[in-house]
Amino acid sequence: MEFLIEKAVTGDHDILAGVIREVWLQMERKEWFVADDSKAICQVLKEGRGLGYKAFEKESKALAGVFIAVLPGKGKENLGRDIGLADEELEKVAHMETIAILPQYRGNGLQHTMMQAAEEELKSRGYKYFMCTIHPENIYSEKNAVKQGYEVVLTKEKYGGYVRDILLKRR
Repeated sequence: MEFLIEKAVTGDHDILAGVIREVWLQMERKEWFVADDSKAICQVLKEGRGLGYKAFEKESKALAGVFIAVLPGKGKENLGRDIGLADEELEKVAHMETIAILPQYRGNGLQHTMMQAAEEELKSRGYKYFMCTIHPENIYSEKNAVKQGYEVVLTKEKYGGYVRDILLKRR
């Protein structure tokens, strides 16, 4: 299968949230994934605090997956704080926040492709720390991130008590 990656616009928040919810509902281990709702996604896109991407299967034009990168600025949720980055570096941190691929499109490298699209855009904007959180037992997502140059730098409770590995990639 071949895919087209398209940047999301503010009005796409319901589409992104719909795919995220659909994937979450199908998950056996729901604690592996903290799903953002439409309102939160809208705020991120509208306020310029992040980027969204949509992947479409090239031939059918069917929506296959979505990805959201969040720009936390100097906010308290910035993962750079967890690893002790200096205040002046926090503005250079981007969170590879949410990826959701519909089951029939998994195994085609979409997580990698969408993360790379986001990283390229973010590099051009001066971001140099790419971070994400992954449930320690989610070996599929973690393997994918490690293949892309991310490394586990810390494991701790996040998001109201969920244990997560915090991964970092420096450009």
